[in-house]
Amino acid sequence: MKPSGPFSPSAYRKIALFRSFFSGLPHAYGFRDPKSERQFQVKRPVTDQVLFDHLKGKHHYGVYLLNGGRTKAVAADFDAPDPSPVVKFFDAARHYGLAACIEKSKSKGFHAWIFFETAAVSAHKARLVAKHILAEIENPDVEVFPKQDYLDGKITSGNYILAPLFGELVSEGKTVFVDPATLAPYPDQWEFLSQIKRVPESGLDDIIEINELATPSPTASSDQTNFIPISNLFGLPPCALKMLREGVDRYQRVSCFRLAVHLKKIGLSCDMAQAVLKLWAEKNRPTDPKGRITEKEILAQTVYAYSRPYRGYGCRSEAVLPYCNTSCRVRKSQNPSLSPTG
Repeated sequence: MKPSGPFSPSAYRKIALFRSFFSGLPHAYGFRDPKSERQFQVKRPVTDQVLFDHLKGKHHYGVYLLNGGRTKAVAADFDAPDPSPVVKFFDAARHYGLAACIEKSKSKGFHAWIFFETAAVSAHKARLVAKHILAEIENPDVEVFPKQDYLDGKITSGNYILAPLFGELVSEGKTVFVDPATLAPYPDQWEFLSQIKRVPESGLDDIIEINELATPSPTASSDQTNFIPISNLFGLPPCALKMLREGVDRYQRVSCFRLAVHLKKIGLSCDMAQAVLKLWAEKNRPTDPKGRITEKEILAQTVYAYSRPYRGYGCRSEAVLPYCNTSCRVRKSQNPSLSPTG
């Protein structure tokens, strides 16, 4: 979108970056007057000038994240000064491979943001995963934005959430992103924003499947995943056997978690599974900068897999797909259209 105001090149770049993260409905936004603290909806296009005024502190911009049934972000609103719950959310999201970001809000609490690919993802899936993480950390009542799965004739705009990086509050250490380890604001907010890892929809599918979260979507009731008992497989599925036999070159940590779930299903104790996975790690050929998965990471992933009743098979996971095989009965029952690679 071409900038609509006479801004400097630096301002153009910041506005474009900000818009790429904090946009949803293009024809409505929330407005908060910092002097009177009055808030209301404005039914006008979200122009560059609106975003510029927010960044300069003229008025607070509220983003309606929900656009149809899609969203570019999901946010959990921790409305309390205690940072422990939001840090737990960050840690749990990281376990699932989700790059959560913590924002110190304008008042006493925190927001936990997860950003998705710029094409947006299913709001139903995003909310499902966020609520699952909140349930895992025993904070199920925390408010999640967007608050709805989709817009229809009755709900035309949903609810807005005030965006970060608001004017003079930034210098006060509010509406800024903070380091989860220290809760100190990142020194360069724009550099931090530019480095945020966006989550693809397949990442949500992976979490939904392995935790059996799939429920009929309001607009797509046929999208529910089916599962069959592991007893029908007489052991590990072909994908897990191949991964254990050959090792992997990508997604080691996700693969470790997946394999631990499978080993648990066939009756191995946690310590036996950890021993197997330590041997498996020696076969890996990592191509990413993180290098080979460490023993500490293996122990952590295995304990996590054994701590809850995970039963999903991961057929849609990018970590598993390269090892999919036509002989697998799970594949045939769940995803008959999947093309095997070996």
